[in-house]
Amino acid sequence: MISSVTVYCSSSSKAPQSYFEEATILGRGLAERNIGLVFGGGHVGLMGRTADAVMQGGGTVKGIIPRFLEEKEVAHYGITELHVVETMHERKMLLTGWADAFVILPGGFGTLDELMEILTWKHLGQHDKPIILLNVDGFWDQLLEFFERIAADHMVKPGHEAYYAVCRTAEEALALIDGIS
Repeated sequence: MISSVTVYCSSSSKAPQSYFEEATILGRGLAERNIGLVFGGGHVGLMGRTADAVMQGGGTVKGIIPRFLEEKEVAHYGITELHVVETMHERKMLLTGWADAFVILPGGFGTLDELMEILTWKHLGQHDKPIILLNVDGFWDQLLEFFERIAADHMVKPGHEAYYAVCRTAEEALALIDGIS
């Protein structure tokens, strides 16, 4: 049963509006399903939008933020729980450990790093949690093509596609979560 979802996504406030719309739909949908959000603890960008939507829907939100980012005033103090940790590694361990599933919205280097880590851990058998790429406006298309390339070049085992699901909308991702729960 899925009771918490870790969402990895951009902290940019300049992302396309369609990404913000999907983040809002995802957050509301999690709250409606009584599924807690676990996220990076920031109040900015898609992170903040997702957390705000969960909170506005009456849901619960756990944020994990390293002290150096809290001190730069990006911490989201309007959530259920905010955990301040010392390192990015601590943050990543909690984001992974507290999740029953992962949803990855569009994002930058940090989001890509988090995605690659949980994919690698799944590939190595360290977890078997669902990973859902929210491919808004084809954001992840080129990465998915790269995954095909590394499979064709025998850098990953056949069947790597089973490690993750790809959804184009938050509604599709929520329906997938419903099917797992």
